[in-house]
Amino acid sequence: MAIPRQSQTTTVRHPSLEDVDPFIGTAATDLPTPGGLAATWWFPKPQVGNTHPGATSPLGMVSACAYSGAYPTGYGRYGKNTQGVPETIFGRLQASGFTHFQQSGTGMIRKYYNYVRVTPMIQPLDDLGSSWELSDEVAHPGYYAATLDTGIRCEITVGEKVAVHRYTFPESRSARAVVDLSCGGLEIERSRTVPLRAQVEITGPGRAQGTVVVEGVPLSFYLEVDSPGWRQMLWHDRRLIDGGTRLDFDSIRQSTLRAFGLVFLGKARAGQEVELRIGFSLRGPEQARANLERECDPRRSSFDQVREGTAARWAAYLGKVQVEGGTPARRTVFSTALYHSLIKPCIADDESPFWPYGGPFAFDVCTMWDIYKTQLPLLEAIAPQRAVDLMESLIRVCEEEGNFPIGYRMARGADRFSRQGSALAHTALADIHALGIGDLDWAWALVHMDDDLRRQYGEEFFDRGVVHPITHTLDLAFAHHCTARIARALADDHLGRSLAEPSNNWVNAFEPGTGLLQDSTFYEGGKWNYSFRLMHDMAARIGLAGGDTAFVGLLDAFFGRGAAPVRQPGLSPSVDEMIAGYALNRFEGLNNEPDMEAPWAYYWAGRPDRTADVVHSALTWQFGTGPGGLPGNDDSGGLSSWYVWASLGLFPVAGQDLFLIHPPAFAQGAVQFSQGELSIECSGHVEHPISSDGIDGEPPVQYVQSATLDGKTLDSPHVPAHVLHRGGRLHLRLGPEPSAWGGTIRPPSLSDRS
Repeated sequence: MAIPRQSQTTTVRHPSLEDVDPFIGTAATDLPTPGGLAATWWFPKPQVGNTHPGATSPLGMVSACAYSGAYPTGYGRYGKNTQGVPETIFGRLQASGFTHFQQSGTGMIRKYYNYVRVTPMIQPLDDLGSSWELSDEVAHPGYYAATLDTGIRCEITVGEKVAVHRYTFPESRSARAVVDLSCGGLEIERSRTVPLRAQVEITGPGRAQGTVVVEGVPLSFYLEVDSPGWRQMLWHDRRLIDGGTRLDFDSIRQSTLRAFGLVFLGKARAGQEVELRIGFSLRGPEQARANLERECDPRRSSFDQVREGTAARWAAYLGKVQVEGGTPARRTVFSTALYHSLIKPCIADDESPFWPYGGPFAFDVCTMWDIYKTQLPLLEAIAPQRAVDLMESLIRVCEEEGNFPIGYRMARGADRFSRQGSALAHTALADIHALGIGDLDWAWALVHMDDDLRRQYGEEFFDRGVVHPITHTLDLAFAHHCTARIARALADDHLGRSLAEPSNNWVNAFEPGTGLLQDSTFYEGGKWNYSFRLMHDMAARIGLAGGDTAFVGLLDAFFGRGAAPVRQPGLSPSVDEMIAGYALNRFEGLNNEPDMEAPWAYYWAGRPDRTADVVHSALTWQFGTGPGGLPGNDDSGGLSSWYVWASLGLFPVAGQDLFLIHPPAFAQGAVQFSQGELSIECSGHVEHPISSDGIDGEPPVQYVQSATLDGKTLDSPHVPAHVLHRGGRLHLRLGPEPSAWGGTIRPPSLSDRS
């Protein structure tokens, strides 16, 4: 991929592995006090990224990280947090071992994951579960390392379905690597996972396999340890089972649960390395063994081999997007955002434990509400086949379990998170169909899309044309619109017409006279946060608000234009403090999912310059380097994907086959879309740092003055997504003052075509 050069001396920058900092987002938000518009935004949700720095593979099945049991990933120092600054529950960064399968950037979605804890020790087995201080942490895509205060250096890498641990021991008469198969969940109240059944057996020198049923899912493993001369034994309740080669638990009760697992032990000389390799599968130990053998060549160092393979996969994915210019800090934040955007969902081919078919199995879809607006369009662009695989998996879930899930975890049954939203998969399916990527069976997809519209809240919507929580009215109306488009494309005109009428029922969600949603209950946020969703008929929606001027006035109030700075909730904020904050009816920055697309609502009222103001302020003040560099939960990459798009000067309107154009943060960029490379060039671009560079005041905003696409004048601020996906050359001329560009020709609305 090549970015066009402005001169012979410019240097093209690739988001390399070295630019990625996996520690961004692992600590409480720690950004300079914002200025400008950003000073008026109020964040009720937790001010912490909730990411982890562990080893990951792009969209892969397995991750691995140091385990303290903290909220919500198992890494770090925080207790459960739902608002304000997170509470620290550990006085130091510590770990009791290293676990597998972590969430990324979410709140706690029940208590799944952190399975199969591996603990290197020079203490007695009775000390298992103790925590040791971590130091000298290092993290890169696919690699994590730290030193325990026992002197053991710990390194972990992962492949798509495997994890490899390498421990370097100090001299010890009794060193050991302990595998705890009962571990799961978090170390905070009521957050442990209880295994339902388990079976483990030693199959040979340094070899073992087994299955632990967790949250109704059979997690199988095959394990190999290179520790010549060490003994291997089973243990239960921290007691060694001398001579035993098999443990069976047909039924486990929480009242009688005792920890169990394997241990490898012996003398260690100073600097001795012990390598432990684990293959995972959801379809039995034999498939786990095959997975390990597929990724680990016994003729080479498995650790280095797996690390190199995963690094190569990361480089290939990160290389799909390039930028030029910007400060080192901005490039670090951008590259890390791209990295965080590609950790989830976990997609494991041929691994579903719930149906016998082959094909992709996606888990840790956490949740569609978090990712459907920003992350899924990014996958459709730079990982199109994986986006199609995700949809194929969700269709299969719908077929087998009766619903398209809103959230889906490695757990028995679709975890639907029905309060968050309804029928959100329909947006991604509509875009994938419009883009023409992949080979989905669309007749198969359509029948389940249509059927899902009558599930849960959909039945009441079908009968009454409106449903509470009122946001589900918007969801379902839009899902009907998306499904109708596919039905018409498949020449099912009767179904298309029958779906088109209820797609107009979004109007029933709004109260007359105010241009805002009806009073209702809302999932995180209030009526203002949800009132500026980018619907399929924005022209009519603006009409409900009283026209362009009135609608822009509502948006200006929401974004705090001209308002005084606000104070953010601190540690354990009071009820009165939170009530007063909610009463502001203010943009919650990027701390809340419903707000992510709201800045672009200005486009349908002819004011893209207002969007430029808001996006510029967010990019300047809400992201930085260091562990506290995110303004809130990364939400499985939904927030980071927003940053990637905003920095490139593009915003995808999910489900509408549409991109909106705004001033980029970099002078040049390039994206390898599904069908071609798009280069983005700016003339008149002025570089400015991000907040962590210690800026003095907010740098000036830039505005688009004119644009061309492949040399042809582009008077509108929007381009069909299927056009950009073909690639080309987008040139933007920027300037310091708002212009008339993009104010006359509005993005499409359904009523414009009727």
